[in-house]
Amino acid sequence: MIGYILRRVFQSLLVLLVVGLVAFSMFRFVGDPIENMLGQERTQADVERLRETLGLDQPFPVQYWRFLQNAAQGDFGMSYRQGRPVADILMERAPATLELAAVSGFLAVSLGIILGVFTAIRRGGWAAGTIMTLSLIGVSLPTFLIGILLIYVFSVELGWLPSFGRGEVVRIGDWWTTGFLTQSGLAALILPSITLGLYQLTLIMRLVRSEMMEVLRQDYIRFARARGLPERKVNFRHALRNTLVPVITVTGLQLGSIIAFAIITETVFQWPGVGLLFINAIQFVDIPVMAAYLMLISVMFVGINLIVDLLYVAIDPRLRT
Repeated sequence: MIGYILRRVFQSLLVLLVVGLVAFSMFRFVGDPIENMLGQERTQADVERLRETLGLDQPFPVQYWRFLQNAAQGDFGMSYRQGRPVADILMERAPATLELAAVSGFLAVSLGIILGVFTAIRRGGWAAGTIMTLSLIGVSLPTFLIGILLIYVFSVELGWLPSFGRGEVVRIGDWWTTGFLTQSGLAALILPSITLGLYQLTLIMRLVRSEMMEVLRQDYIRFARARGLPERKVNFRHALRNTLVPVITVTGLQLGSIIAFAIITETVFQWPGVGLLFINAIQFVDIPVMAAYLMLISVMFVGINLIVDLLYVAIDPRLRT
């Protein structure tokens, strides 16, 4: 077990190195940040001096190695646009994205599993049919269109919920801010979290339903019923537990996708998170911010995949050998 964990950690480090290399290579073709940082009256001497100050005059391998060394110490350099440490900017924006992703992930996983089990057990009922029909909305419509529709209905027409922003937040500690403790913060969180988690919810629900229906046809389920076990025990202790292994795989990847693809939702709702920060960084060719964002997302993906692999062993005893 320890050897398996060490192998997975080593593989994760290799993935992070490759992601950092690819990201740093692509950003060389996005544009020249010097063009945006200096005005039209700049001289060639100004350009060369700023390029040397930022380290852009060094060869690419040197720049990449310096970036890895500093990133390992939590130093992602200075933002070309704001002139501030990138780590400080990410720390300011991270609470908004993490709270949005946490609420969306909780809704997607909890409701997805509950509705998936319900539609599998009651697959012949009208309620299950209605839920499966409505789930097509979350699968077929793009995220930005769902967000715009929710804004139009609940913000423009009904005026119940805010259409943009994070609302009033409360500072906890040195860097964490939360909207959970204010009414406007909770209200502002509803529409973005539904928009971000709806696709993952329908995907998890359909997967749970499919796997649950397959497990319910197995011989050991018939044997459990023949022994006279209560239907609830058969469904949740025997069937659901054997359904969760493939579900955990997809759920883990979807939780990572929630954070990675929060860019669209944050742009639609002008949510002050790291996704919106990344979009603004692309417009101003802020390479340190873009590289730090992709590294942060890749670390989350790798960490989630590692946790998923370990959960396999906890759920399925057969894998412990």
